[in-house]
Amino acid sequence: MDLENLARAVWERIVPSAAPENAWWVLTALAAALAVVVLPPLWHLVRPAVTIVHELGHAIVGILVGRRFTGFVVSADMSGHAVTVGPRRGFGRIVSTWAGYPAPAILGAVGVQIALHGWAPTALFAAGVVLVISLVFTRSLHTVLAVLATAVALGTAWWWGSPAVAALLTLAASVFALFGAWRHLGAVITGGGRGDDPAQLAQLTGVPTWIWHLLYVAVLAACSWWAWTALAPLVLGA
Repeated sequence: MDLENLARAVWERIVPSAAPENAWWVLTALAAALAVVVLPPLWHLVRPAVTIVHELGHAIVGILVGRRFTGFVVSADMSGHAVTVGPRRGFGRIVSTWAGYPAPAILGAVGVQIALHGWAPTALFAAGVVLVISLVFTRSLHTVLAVLATAVALGTAWWWGSPAVAALLTLAASVFALFGAWRHLGAVITGGGRGDDPAQLAQLTGVPTWIWHLLYVAVLAACSWWAWTALAPLVLGA
């Protein structure tokens, strides 16, 4: 394939396309996402994807508020950490620390809207580019493998999948991110330690940890509601 044809093929896979109109694909995506989160073998296999989004949430918000992102790690036990360099206290440190747990839910809610409005190929391409760029900032072999595996999976679906497959995968991944955000938050609420984000926020601000838990719940609930407003007409009308 010459350069011109390659460029044309890439462009054809980036531009928006019509989303499938049948409700079955929405129900299939929802069932797949729920199964992945609920079934332990599947959850343990793919949960690093939620952690990657969590850590990149720290990084992106940190960059937006003027901090310098130097790297991140995703561990095999689902934990991770991102390092942003800047003042040890203050607004930038607070919002970058806060951004981790909402990130998968926000991405999931946006992804649902994207999948249902024909932008799934564009989203898969953008997500793949972000993941490839983020490889520069990985700081462990496990992190490299987790990011690379996620990027390859998305890239494969983007390049070889039809628009219907891209929409199905994007919707399933988005709903999975929403469910995964709730599962991650539940884990930190029921068994979080001093090194987790809510505890760090309490140390930085003097606001009790339980207040930060409630704020996270409110944000995740808002994201879930927004996603459901788009899904409900198709699900309830199926």
